[in-house]
Amino acid sequence: MAPSDSIRAALIVVDMQEDFCPPTQANINQNGSLAVQDGRSIAPTINHLLTKGFLTRIFTKDYHPKNHISFASNHPPPNNRPFTSTITMNNPALGKESETKSQKLWPEHCVAESGGAEIIPEINTSAADVIVHKGMRAEVEMYSVFADAFGNCDPGINSHSVRGDGITDVFVVGLAGDYCVKETAVDAAKAGFKSWVVEEGTKCVVPDCWEGVKDELRAAGVSLVSVHDPVVEGL
Repeated sequence: MAPSDSIRAALIVVDMQEDFCPPTQANINQNGSLAVQDGRSIAPTINHLLTKGFLTRIFTKDYHPKNHISFASNHPPPNNRPFTSTITMNNPALGKESETKSQKLWPEHCVAESGGAEIIPEINTSAADVIVHKGMRAEVEMYSVFADAFGNCDPGINSHSVRGDGITDVFVVGLAGDYCVKETAVDAAKAGFKSWVVEEGTKCVVPDCWEGVKDELRAAGVSLVSVHDPVVEGL
């Protein structure tokens, strides 16, 4: 696939935070409460992409309050086991409170102003044009940077230049491929952008599910691409 001169591209680097990455050998006391296997290993790919000719580079951070609905510790036993228990979540939008979704519970992670919420030092954050916080409402989960779990649009990214600079294509990388990367890429497609996920730039919470996730992405109109593909190299 050859690059096009008409591409006006944005890069979204999703949630490359300490709590989503395993501790390093040099510092086994790092956070990593919801660490994705080999999460740190994609940093060189992301840094390489940051040198490309993207018109805007957006970094996202999960940034939860302590009482966030997805934290298993905020629910009573016995149905509060991280990774396996679920609760029912209500739509926070006015007039839609009766709409519900099932929400998986997670270990406490990426609490606002905590060390676990910081972007890992391996990532060149100086290349970011903006850092967008997400998941700040206690009562609702937010995997995608565009909208919460019910599709309610978030003003953070929607007020940024990804909406105002004539962006045609959105490239998504980061953590995790089966959650926040997937949902961000799908929502980018829904928003009318040509949406891409760079395969070498993401890892999954459940590594074995990646092939199934790719099928979901393609079905939603998202393209999978290699970092070495001409469409990327030509940016």
